[in-house]
Amino acid sequence: MAANNALNSCSSTSAAGSQEQWRVLMQEALKEAGKARSRGEVPVGAVLADAGTGEILAGGSNRCIELNDPTAHAEIIALRRAGQARGNYRLPGTVLAVTLEPCLMCLGAIAQARIDGLVYGPRDPGAGALFSRPDILDFVWLSHKFWIVENILKDECLELLQNFFRDKRSP
Repeated sequence: MAANNALNSCSSTSAAGSQEQWRVLMQEALKEAGKARSRGEVPVGAVLADAGTGEILAGGSNRCIELNDPTAHAEIIALRRAGQARGNYRLPGTVLAVTLEPCLMCLGAIAQARIDGLVYGPRDPGAGALFSRPDILDFVWLSHKFWIVENILKDECLELLQNFFRDKRSP
């Protein structure tokens, strides 16, 4: 994926980036979500960016159906690609932007990757792991802590999902 300085040297230790910086990053994640939609997958996209430079290190979109793999969520794909590119599954100094609140599986992978921050669009009341269980970030197994910014381009992310499911259910 080509370099894209979406974060403009945002602090890697806090959610200090501006709303505009997060929107630019989320727009890239929405492009990834569009790829999933074009393949008939649930349109969720993710990008991982360097927190210091804003360079996008990897992107991913849902590929569960295509790969017959229940773990092929956008977040997992982006983390795998970045880990392979860096030669290390630990990805400190990075920010992950996702078009939907991560599920429990993805939250575990995010913690294992040691990212600095998570930016996402809307909450997912059905499968989201963060705000369906507000105490989850205090769980002992989740030893790595990271900052969170939610509701970035929430309406755009929701519209993509709603249109996808409406079209799926239409005759």
